[in-house]
Amino acid sequence: MNVIESLRTAYRGLVANKLRSFLTLLGIMIGVGAVVTMISIGTGASSMVTTQIRGLGSNLLMVQPGSAGGEMGGGARQASGTGTNLTLDDSKAIGKEVNGVTAVSPEYSSQTQVIYKDKNLNTSISGVTSVYQQVHNFHVLYGDFLSDEDQKVGAAAAVLGQTIVSDLFGQANPIGKTIKIKNVPFRVIGIMESKGQSGFQNLDESIFIPLSTAQKRLFGVDYLRSINVEVATEDQMTQASNEITALLMSRHKISDPDQADFNVRSQADILNTVSQVTGTLTVLLGGIAAISLLVGGIGIMNIMLVTVTERTREIGLRKAVGARRRDILAQFLMESVFLSLLGGILGLLLGMLGSMGIANIGGWPTVVSMSSILLAFIFSAAIGVFFGVYPARRASRLNPIEALRFE
Repeated sequence: MNVIESLRTAYRGLVANKLRSFLTLLGIMIGVGAVVTMISIGTGASSMVTTQIRGLGSNLLMVQPGSAGGEMGGGARQASGTGTNLTLDDSKAIGKEVNGVTAVSPEYSSQTQVIYKDKNLNTSISGVTSVYQQVHNFHVLYGDFLSDEDQKVGAAAAVLGQTIVSDLFGQANPIGKTIKIKNVPFRVIGIMESKGQSGFQNLDESIFIPLSTAQKRLFGVDYLRSINVEVATEDQMTQASNEITALLMSRHKISDPDQADFNVRSQADILNTVSQVTGTLTVLLGGIAAISLLVGGIGIMNIMLVTVTERTREIGLRKAVGARRRDILAQFLMESVFLSLLGGILGLLLGMLGSMGIANIGGWPTVVSMSSILLAFIFSAAIGVFFGVYPARRASRLNPIEALRFE
């Protein structure tokens, strides 16, 4: 019996029991659909976070106070971003002494109350300098950004994120209006473009004021929350990071790198960490969904064993007229694989629809990748072969005389 004839025989056997065949492939369909949907959720999450991190700026090094490895007073470890040891002089020294640096953005941020007429909200206030736009690739859309003169004189000027504009002013133009930050009046001079989530901060919910104003007039501090450094080329990132580390250790009079009271991180470092976390999440989600594939495969084996029992006389008759063992094996194995592949195709469509539904209804980004499509086909074919071999071998090894006597 050739392959075409085996396929025809397998097809006739499946069509003879339409409802049972449909219920069998339903298990595979749900399993493949679940795997595709879960992997698309994990891949979409990874893609979203990667895009957000890249949106922080190009060739960016982030210097923050505190250290994951250094021990501070009392033996306690100081978390990154919580120290008070980075200063404006540190940022100036980085700009002057580190090779490959094109711009340095010293920054201080804190949460506080903002008031406009009868509206108020608690949001992030970021003290920055004029180079912030360049370093973070985040630009003013209307009006003006903070200038060097604003920084020099400690001007009470503010540039608003898009969400702040909507919450405080609605559809009105805020430029020229006065808002109060910690009861200090600030004149709105600009509106930033829409940026959304960038890294771990939603920049549309931020208000930008001169760094000197934030430090002296609002919060009364002389330290920075972070220093963001733009490097000329990606090839110079490692060298610049090493030079910044050496420079700050010298300025802070630290000889042991393990005792450093700051840390320098690049986008690549953050992306690697995020990739590992989201990769593990994707595998976990796919593994959980794959359990339903296993259940579907067991269902195929169960139905194929029932089919072999029901068609014992047919098998005996075919053997009696000359069918070989491999012909019987091929017939039942093809029935199993056909059920599994058909369930895989329908499951793939179900998974794509599920991914689209999650993206549209839940607002969660999903990405149906070619790898998940190939994985679905490979898994469904493998399930059909793996769980179809035993019933097919059992059918092919039946004794024709005993099979013909079977009632």
